[in-house]
Amino acid sequence: MASTNLVLEGVELMLFGMGSVFVFLTLLVFSIRIMARLLARFGPVPEPAEVKAPVASLSAAQQPPVEVLEAIQAAIHQHRARRA
Repeated sequence: MASTNLVLEGVELMLFGMGSVFVFLTLLVFSIRIMARLLARFGPVPEPAEVKAPVASLSAAQQPPVEVLEAIQAAIHQHRARRA
């Protein structure tokens, strides 16, 4: 076989593969859109969730120990000192 025949067959195979992937992805997008419309029309109506107020502060039992807070503050100070 001539090398030009091999190149042409490679290009043909590439175009066939890319075309089939394009067709598959196009069908996938359309099917997802159709399913979204069907679910919006016939699906259950979502109920709004209750919004809980954020907790203002942690209780004494949930706060980390003083040593941990000091270590965090030292690390933040060291990080900011390096950046300056």
